[in-house]
Amino acid sequence: MIFKETILKGSFVIDLTPFQDERGWFARTFCKDEFAKIGHTKEWVQMNHSFTKQQGTIRGMHYQLPPFSEIKMVRCIAGAVFDVIVDIRKDSPTFLQWFGVELSATNKKMIYIPEGFAHGFQTLTDDAELIYHHSEFYKSNVESGIKYDEPKVNIDWKLVLTNISDRDKQHNFLTEEFEGI
Repeated sequence: MIFKETILKGSFVIDLTPFQDERGWFARTFCKDEFAKIGHTKEWVQMNHSFTKQQGTIRGMHYQLPPFSEIKMVRCIAGAVFDVIVDIRKDSPTFLQWFGVELSATNKKMIYIPEGFAHGFQTLTDDAELIYHHSEFYKSNVESGIKYDEPKVNIDWKLVLTNISDRDKQHNFLTEEFEGI
């Protein structure tokens, strides 16, 4: 694995380094020792798999409130998505800045998202599937989100929006009082 830190400190795009032969390929997607080198010491306690059928769909921008903030690692295993993270860490020099990367079954990239970030994605293809690792269990009573079209963040989504859940539509715009988590 090759870890490339993004412009948002503590987040990484991870390139897999597959071993290939006539049978196909094999790649490691997690190694405790390698992840320790970027400061990851928490245990993955939950893994999720999502399927989104329509190109242009947006899911996000989600996060959990402290003390249940979570680290996520996301990989696309079918199709392609534009994966986006927003720094919502209180007093961070990159507060409310975003970073996006294409994750696809073809490019085999992953993104490592530290605590204190909102996360979401837009499908670039029909039938996109993601695998998520989480360092905290999902707790509905501490989940929150930023609206996908939040003007203070101004995410440049790659496609016209085709679908978004009612829940994600109902996230509020940020107020001047929002100082981060």
